[in-house]
Amino acid sequence: MKRDKSSSVVLSSLVVLLIFCAAFSMMSVEARKSRHAKKPRTTPHKLKKGRSDYRRNFPAPAPAPTQLPPGNCYPPPSNVFDILSFGAKGDGVSDDSKALEAAWGAACKVSGATVQIPSQFSFLINPITLQGPCMPDLVFQVDGNVVAPPNVGSWPKSSIFQWINFKLVHSFTIQGPGTFDGQGPNWWKFSQIDNPQEKMASKAIHVNMKPTALRFYESYNVTIHGISIVNSPQCHLKFDNSKGVNVHNITISAPENSPNTDGIHLQNTQDVEIHHSTIGSGDDCVSIQTGCSNVHVHHINCGPGHGISLGGLGKDKSVACVSNILVESVVMENTLYGARIKTWQGGIGSVKNVSFSDIQVSDVKVPIMIDQYYCDKHVCKNQTGAVAIQGVKFDRIVGTFAAQPFHLACSNAVPCTDVHLVGIQLEPSPGYRGFRNGQCWNSYGKSQGQLFPASMDYCLRSGSLLVKRIARSHENICL
Repeated sequence: MKRDKSSSVVLSSLVVLLIFCAAFSMMSVEARKSRHAKKPRTTPHKLKKGRSDYRRNFPAPAPAPTQLPPGNCYPPPSNVFDILSFGAKGDGVSDDSKALEAAWGAACKVSGATVQIPSQFSFLINPITLQGPCMPDLVFQVDGNVVAPPNVGSWPKSSIFQWINFKLVHSFTIQGPGTFDGQGPNWWKFSQIDNPQEKMASKAIHVNMKPTALRFYESYNVTIHGISIVNSPQCHLKFDNSKGVNVHNITISAPENSPNTDGIHLQNTQDVEIHHSTIGSGDDCVSIQTGCSNVHVHHINCGPGHGISLGGLGKDKSVACVSNILVESVVMENTLYGARIKTWQGGIGSVKNVSFSDIQVSDVKVPIMIDQYYCDKHVCKNQTGAVAIQGVKFDRIVGTFAAQPFHLACSNAVPCTDVHLVGIQLEPSPGYRGFRNGQCWNSYGKSQGQLFPASMDYCLRSGSLLVKRIARSHENICL
């Protein structure tokens, strides 16, 4: 009986103790809430030496949402970096270069980010380099206009070779429908100066070196589509030392008399596809230079301009290597040339495995051309060396010419070998009577199918073992 009574006393004491502890805890919580509800101190308190009040550097937590989104999760942070959010004005007059640079720097650190150039604005951008490497799948979304500085004299010499330079970017996309405007007329007018004093003045502002509008250097897996590039001072779009390039559904436009305004220029670049685009300029629609291989150009409207060209290659006795080039399904109108390969005398190296097929020409001066005596001056020195040209097919090139149907002028020392003319149908343009007959010199290969003009049947010579051995010796330089 006594044992039961003492057990009841112990149990009652424990219950009282638990109630006291619970009440004390609630009072402590209320005291802390009351303390945090007080107005914050306006004067900083002193920190104890050797410690940092790290809590003061963090913002207050955001209030909880009244209703969670479906799935009880928060929406992810935005990965769109609008240039306006970084201080751009978009009035076409204020310098927005710093804002673009800041937006690029922020987006570069985020996977799958987008740099946004919004519509209904024009952004004046001075010469700039946007450099990687960045996180993968970066997109440069151009919905508005990007405008180059109009004052030629304001361009620094250090940035005279390009306007917007993309360097070391991988898995990168530029997409439209916006426009890059290079303000080319302000540069081209200096090419037409005849007055000696004005020429001297133009040299002082370095107009003999004109910038490319968009340049890519050492970049990989680049896609460009939907945009327009207009009136570049020189080349519109250039790729140097790059690999894995896809350009499609773009428009490039410059007047026929604009000097050296190539549409797309490739140099030391491999694995390229250019397609379903319209290119008109004062020079080559597509220019393929040394170090290029595995290039596919198709479904292009070209004109005005100088056609689609390989070269000039081998200038100043340099080595030139170009291989595996396919150009097909192209429409050329009012161009200087059509399908062209041009090399300088004295060069070394080789051009091999090139095909031009299914090309419709209209009022093109010379639709088919191989020129191993290329010269951009009135007179060039004769030299014996040449870049070897081997394995070239001109297949189903049809339409009208305005000067000469074909011109195959190959080197005396290094003749062209394995050249094929297949199904060529070329007639003089209506009403044009100043055309010349086609020309063939030191070119070896075969003609196939029905050819017109009929003189092409007798153009190519049968190659000897000696001729093929000469071609192979030059080809080995590029291995």
